Amino acid sequence: MTLHLLKCVAAGCLTAMLTLSPPVVHAEDSSAPAEWLRGMSRVLSEIDYEGTVIRRQNGKSEAIKVVHKIIDGVVHERLVTQEGNGLEIIRVGDEAHCILPDRKSVLIESWDDQSALFSALPGGDIRFGAHYDLSVVREERVAGRAAVLIAVRPHDQFRFGHRFWLDRETAFPLRTELVDHNGELIEEIKFADIRLGAMVSGDALKPSLSLDDFTWYAEPARSPPVPAEASWVSDDLPAGFQVMSMTVEKFPGAEAPVTHIVYADGLASLSVFVAMNSEETVAGQARIGSASSFSTVSDGFRITAVGEVPQETLRRVASSMRRVQ
Repeated sequence: MTLHLLKCVAAGCLTAMLTLSPPVVHAEDSSAPAEWLRGMSRVLSEIDYEGTVIRRQNGKSEAIKVVHKIIDGVVHERLVTQEGNGLEIIRVGDEAHCILPDRKSVLIESWDDQSALFSALPGGDIRFGAHYDLSVVREERVAGRAAVLIAVRPHDQFRFGHRFWLDRETAFPLRTELVDHNGELIEEIKFADIRLGAMVSGDALKPSLSLDDFTWYAEPARSPPVPAEASWVSDDLPAGFQVMSMTVEKFPGAEAPVTHIVYADGLASLSVFVAMNSEETVAGQARIGSASSFSTVSDGFRITAVGEVPQETLRRVASSMRRVQ
């Protein structure tokens, strides 16, 4: 689940079948697991599907109906929770409408163009260094389809492990698990039923109720990020993580621009935000689902690290940030 979806939840707003060539697994081929995962990244950007997902985290489970369709290269999605307040999320490209039926309100948010359901999965630029072991474990059945189980095991406690049950025909992720260094489950996403390559109608992507009397709230616009020179560095970055980007952004309501640094190891990633400190609190941490944050103060600046990585990783990076003189 994306950080945007986490924000919605925190606010009370939680073609025909493609002909794809699945990876061929040979026991002696050590590159097979990585090829399966690259196939997974590829199919997520190409295939239409609809079904029911069971998401499990923090000891709780919830069912979500999902419809996903690519129209002229643009992602269209509709997610509907089956319990609670009936939250609906309608997304077209980089704009999402979080519909709260019980509050008769709609929150309009800008999203980066990725799946609301699978944002934690590796992207197309996936790479694996010496910090993970990959293996093809076995074949099982998920949602009535043959699946190949791929395990990604970290070598240390600074990153999470993954288990992917990929559809034997297409490499689509029928089930995914995010686990800690000890193998304990953090989050699971599992399809109870699914139609891959489904002919999704336009009506299936529309809200299930009229929004005529709903109040609409738009997320304040923010200035586009501007590339920045390296003004901050981490003196204790876990091995394998590298700077992927550094920008300066102006957030709505913020008195001064914020430096945004993205670190990644090819699979895991985290963001560090550096802003002038205007609060009395010194440090703090939080966790919503698989995403965590850690905030501290240094030299008059508030430093906040956010990502789907262990809390210790966020603490270590945020606490070691230093201004470049």
